[in-house]
Amino acid sequence: MHPTNEAPGGGASVSTRVMEIVVAVAFIAVGLVVVHDSVRIGFRWSEDGPQAGYFPFWVGVFMIAASIATLVHAIRSPTARTTVFVTTQSLRPVLRMLLPTAAFVLGVYFLGLYTSAALYLGAFMRVGGGFRWRTVAPMALGVPVFLFLLFERWFLIPLPKGPLEALLGY
Repeated sequence: MHPTNEAPGGGASVSTRVMEIVVAVAFIAVGLVVVHDSVRIGFRWSEDGPQAGYFPFWVGVFMIAASIATLVHAIRSPTARTTVFVTTQSLRPVLRMLLPTAAFVLGVYFLGLYTSAALYLGAFMRVGGGFRWRTVAPMALGVPVFLFLLFERWFLIPLPKGPLEALLGY
């Protein structure tokens, strides 16, 4: 890592301090949701043992406490301000994986798991891996068909389906 917030070559960067603050605040928010929901469903010890929210409540409390400690440390740490967490150059390959994966997850909602898996696998093999279509097509179609047979037919576990499966009668 570089001792300043300037990336090698003068590129933009994000400091470790900023990222620690963002993550700590996000975990505080998650902890508050856990605590709130635990209180809603019951978090005390009753005469027949712990209520449903007892253990999640304490997990949420410890999450909040640890996140507050991380937040205070990040704000007070002199080295976290000047340490580079990530540069735009090193973030690019991460985003090249993250954005298609996020699109896949969103696609599962609208297109179903099998169609999204075919598109995701095909796109990654073709664009990311540079494979020829004669390799991409059998894999992009074969893997979702195999998964369909495995989960839907053999294990009898229904997975999210979309309009294509509805059109095919599944």
